[in-house]
Amino acid sequence: MSRLAPLPSPAAWTEEEDRRGYFGPGSVTWRIHGDPAHHLGGMRALMLQALHPVAMDGVARNSAGFKDDWWMRIARTGEYMDTVVFGTRAEGRRLAARVRGYHRKLSGVEETTGRAYRVDDPDLLLWVHNCAVESMLTTARRAGVPLTDEDADRYVAEQVVFAQLVGVPLETVPTTVAALDAYFAGIRPALAATPAAVRGVRDLFLPPMPGWLQVLTPARPVWGGLAGLCFALLPAWARQLYSLPGLALTDAAATAGVKAFRAAFLALPDRAHRSPIVRAGYARTAATRAA
Repeated sequence: MSRLAPLPSPAAWTEEEDRRGYFGPGSVTWRIHGDPAHHLGGMRALMLQALHPVAMDGVARNSAGFKDDWWMRIARTGEYMDTVVFGTRAEGRRLAARVRGYHRKLSGVEETTGRAYRVDDPDLLLWVHNCAVESMLTTARRAGVPLTDEDADRYVAEQVVFAQLVGVPLETVPTTVAALDAYFAGIRPALAATPAAVRGVRDLFLPPMPGWLQVLTPARPVWGGLAGLCFALLPAWARQLYSLPGLALTDAAATAGVKAFRAAFLALPDRAHRSPIVRAGYARTAATRAA
């Protein structure tokens, strides 16, 4: 018997529900993931996820040639997130099945703990899921996305769909902010900034870029500034684990920075911060409502 939660069954939804997707335009998930601040939340999540020694080992050990494929890997992660949120249910399920198949092949032994693991061990999948949920929610709230406490709890509950798609046993998934906070309080003693974690975060600050792009455009300093902002948005205990010098924005400065980032992008056309998948989701559901 599989250790993982089963994928949602297409037999469980109607054609209209399929078109609306797993969440739909009335969800808190659409409000958060359709906002420009979610881009910063995604990078913050990667930095937080790296603090689990075993989960990070799974990334580092199975990322041979990662630098050569850095941007493509980041793009595929974004495509997966956008498709599950804004695509049809069938599209999200199809990508989730592909992710499961990839994870099923990966395993290793983490040196600092001596733990033998599979990348799809339920506790590792739960860690990655919870980091993403906490990061997206915290970043959105600090950026000024209007969210009540009830909205925050609803978002955590809605995200159970993401956990199910990758296979996290549903009985282990937090459904409230309080339960999410309790999860992090419980797991903190097991976290550490291993050499692999520090290298991973440094890669986020200094991703591979063509020489001409670095010399002829401000891409390198702009990206570095955004990475520094995401690092500053981490909880204080996570920043202390990394102990990286030169990244010490105050909490107030980090909040002001993410608010400024959001305001600047909200003043631009949607295509400046929403992918074609996201824009197609809004268009598809608008057409469904109008029909």
